[in-house]
Amino acid sequence: MYPTWAAAAVAMTFVWLGMVLAISFLEAPLKFRAPGVTIPLGLGIGRLVFRALNLVEAGLAVAIVVAVAVGDASTAVVAPVVAAVVLLLAQLLVVRPRLNRRSDRILAGEDLPRSHEHFYYVGLESAKVAALIALGVGLLTIG
Repeated sequence: MYPTWAAAAVAMTFVWLGMVLAISFLEAPLKFRAPGVTIPLGLGIGRLVFRALNLVEAGLAVAIVVAVAVGDASTAVVAPVVAAVVLLLAQLLVVRPRLNRRSDRILAGEDLPRSHEHFYYVGLESAKVAALIALGVGLLTIG
């Protein structure tokens, strides 16, 4: 029989993965292509959306860690959980503050040259997607 902790963890993992794919790789780049959306407006929307996403991600990460901790998880499950959590923490504690400082300046009216700071976030996000896929696959093979 498939363990309850694994079923809960796999559901939360794929919800997390879906949210990241939909927001980071679909909504975020498209909003700047919408008619009438200026850079400051897009940045303001993005900050709100990513703040909400990151709060939900943190909650899902904690819940998945708890589920995996109470279960009999193998390295194929524990390693991608650790990777996803570390990548999320790097985004929240290192990259997001830098992006927020920059967007604060732009929202205050400062005209800044194009930045490549988002590439760090996208790189971490891509690695997190890979970790979540590995986690989901690892969880699905339990039993």
